[in-house]
Amino acid sequence: MSAGDDVDGPHQGQPLVTGATPLEEASAALVLTHGRGATAQGMLDLATEIHHDGVALLAPQAAGKTWYPNSFLAPVEANEPGRTSGLQAIADAIDEASDAGIPTDRVMLVGFSQGACLASEFLARNPRRYGGLAALSGGLIGEDLDETYPGDLEETPVFLGCSDVDPHIPEERVHETAAVFESMAADVTKRLYEGMGHGVNEDELETVSGMVADLLED
Repeated sequence: MSAGDDVDGPHQGQPLVTGATPLEEASAALVLTHGRGATAQGMLDLATEIHHDGVALLAPQAAGKTWYPNSFLAPVEANEPGRTSGLQAIADAIDEASDAGIPTDRVMLVGFSQGACLASEFLARNPRRYGGLAALSGGLIGEDLDETYPGDLEETPVFLGCSDVDPHIPEERVHETAAVFESMAADVTKRLYEGMGHGVNEDELETVSGMVADLLED
């Protein structure tokens, strides 16, 4: 999936909000995907907790502040065309970084909630070496994950952080998502936080900040 693909869904033509180090001066980039009812700017605000100098921030905006209409646990077709359009929005943001000379292995996907689900889905459907994935309160999209996900993520660092009692993200789907990424040769770290609810905690921010710092190492 790339900018050349013929996808014209609800999220195409929406703004790509940028911040921190300008792309032309950056050596790495974060693609930030927001949750349901939230905004790209809100993800830039969150990124102040994990950002390092030299990293560009790219945040696509979903039309109507929602990437897809139903639960991520619904059958995939129930969330089209939003799901495919959202995946294309991520691809287009990565292409922006590539056009600026930032290689994909220095591009990290960071998503929260619905955005974490979308970022996870993108990684699984477009396997190669990335700078990383931080899926905060999310997991792979679909009613079940009994299919085979082909491809090699070449030890891409993947962090899955979620509450064990998240009202939107079942613990079992986090385990299933980790298993899929492990089968695709990702370097997976999974943490379930007792009784946290649906949010982001300091341990997650510290972990993701460390992953961002690793993007800048030669």
